[in-house]
Amino acid sequence: MKLLIAVIGGDARYLELIRQLKAIDNIEIALVGYDKLEQGFTGLNQIDFQELQVEDLDVVILPITGMDEEGNVETVFSDQDIQLTEAWFRKLKEKAIVFTGITNTHLSELTKRTDTELIPLFDRDDVAIYNSIPTAEGTIMMAIENTDYTIHSSRVIVAGFGRVGNTVASKFAALGAKVSVATKKSSDLARITEMGLNPISLNKLPDYTSECDLLINTIPAMVITKEAIQNLPSSSVIIDLASKPGGTDFAYAKQRGIEAILARSLPSIVAPRTAGKILADVIIQILTKEKEL
Repeated sequence: MKLLIAVIGGDARYLELIRQLKAIDNIEIALVGYDKLEQGFTGLNQIDFQELQVEDLDVVILPITGMDEEGNVETVFSDQDIQLTEAWFRKLKEKAIVFTGITNTHLSELTKRTDTELIPLFDRDDVAIYNSIPTAEGTIMMAIENTDYTIHSSRVIVAGFGRVGNTVASKFAALGAKVSVATKKSSDLARITEMGLNPISLNKLPDYTSECDLLINTIPAMVITKEAIQNLPSSSVIIDLASKPGGTDFAYAKQRGIEAILARSLPSIVAPRTAGKILADVIIQILTKEKEL
């Protein structure tokens, strides 16, 4: 018996994800929000949202961004208005699985009320670590495009030492940058030292930004504050990798004439094919375990 999967919305990453799923025999795919795609998918059912038979679905794959607080789903390849309501979720099968990249309060509460299994892929260590590679490469690309000096020997501060911060710091250090990493955890400060990088206690970040060419934030909280920005040299660049709205005081950076960039969805920009395969591999792994794919 085939699993019926609805892919609702999505960006360039999802084109590769769909190709990977399409190659599996016992999967049937319904595409919603791909009607403006110049290169269609032969053999797949591309339909309008209103035509979707919700009660027949085994799996729903939402965009990386999930939905907004009103239930609206973003569609890159369509002008369709797609809104998922509580009534819509209640039509799903009892054991249906809903995948999203990230979730928010509305989506989490809605799936909880309707007893729907929700899997936010970016909460998983494997997805986040794999995705940190194209994110780091994209950050390097942005640094090259927005500076007039080499990364080699430049002074880089990375705020945060999570899955993304760790990879970003390592990649910049490998290119010869003088890398410091700001974090709260004492164990992370020890690991940063072990890696041959300069550890900074996060609450002392403003004391170090006067010696910084490139400030990279990975923390989804206001950590690149006025105090940190006011000490930056005027030629410095801030690249904020945290989820929207980022963790930078962009208004003050603009006031100071410091270039500050909120870099969203870098994997989809620099390596959509790789990013899509990462998502597909994890989804297939989960479905193999939970749905005996």
